[in-house]
Amino acid sequence: MREDMFDALLKKIKQLTETAWYGKVLEPDVRHWLEQFEASAAVEDDEQLQALFLLSNFVYFGQREIRELLRSLYRDLFKTPALHSIRRAHGDTKDIGVLNHQFNVHLSKTRFLGMGNPSESGVHLLYYFRQENQLNSNHFINTHEIFARDAKAGSPTLRIRHAEITDYVFIDDLCGSGTQAAEYSQDIIDPLRALNPTLKVHYLVLFATQRGLEFIRSLDRYDTVAAVYELDDSFKALEPESRIFNAANVDFDREKVKATCQKYGARLWAGHPLGYKDGQLLIGFNHNTPDNTLPIFWADAPWRPIFKRYHKNAS
Repeated sequence: MREDMFDALLKKIKQLTETAWYGKVLEPDVRHWLEQFEASAAVEDDEQLQALFLLSNFVYFGQREIRELLRSLYRDLFKTPALHSIRRAHGDTKDIGVLNHQFNVHLSKTRFLGMGNPSESGVHLLYYFRQENQLNSNHFINTHEIFARDAKAGSPTLRIRHAEITDYVFIDDLCGSGTQAAEYSQDIIDPLRALNPTLKVHYLVLFATQRGLEFIRSLDRYDTVAAVYELDDSFKALEPESRIFNAANVDFDREKVKATCQKYGARLWAGHPLGYKDGQLLIGFNHNTPDNTLPIFWADAPWRPIFKRYHKNAS
């Protein structure tokens, strides 16, 4: 029975790597990764089978999918709401010429930024975002370009560098706990609003947990907080609401799988054994694996990861 289950799961993973993972995970990679878990004669206690089961439910987004999602983000979360607002401001006009002209004016006064410093994934995505939505590079700035300092009065005075800008749009790939967006709201957005309370600041993200979005909205610092895909609690892989354990014909005990993940996770990242702030996600991207995902997938040396994560503090 153990071998039958192992072969069936391995077959599913082969299909995934051929059709959805772009050959990123090959069978030798899987077997080397599995060697780090313990096997057992009792199927219900076999950690290797448990790990294979989790891997067979991992969701990976390649560059093609990320580019499509970036088109959706621009169209559905930025452009469409802007056009609706323009229509209302012009007597519910249906004149395409008026709508297009006014949207272009709005776009000219908008700047897109990545969430994080220039080496992080939010900024990395802007390159594809610009290409897929055929935007001019002038619509993009770095966070250090938001402010300027005047030293005429002796002590430097902070001001907004480009007074004509009305909207700042921050873009990110994943909002898990909402920590980073919260930090940005304190370090950048608060002083920005203090200088010009009429400015609009938007936080648009490809994926977000519902709890993360609720936390960001509760700060009441962003005018728009939205995601292309919202992840409810069923995406927490090891909780009672988990979609993978509530599916039909599941041969694994959720509590035992959770115990295995906690056992290894505690060695790999003691403070967050099930992912940053208990994320418990099974999600990876072509450009990186979020730390909200279970560490057994991405933790590095001496662990051998199956979906490597590139850390912010990597040397």
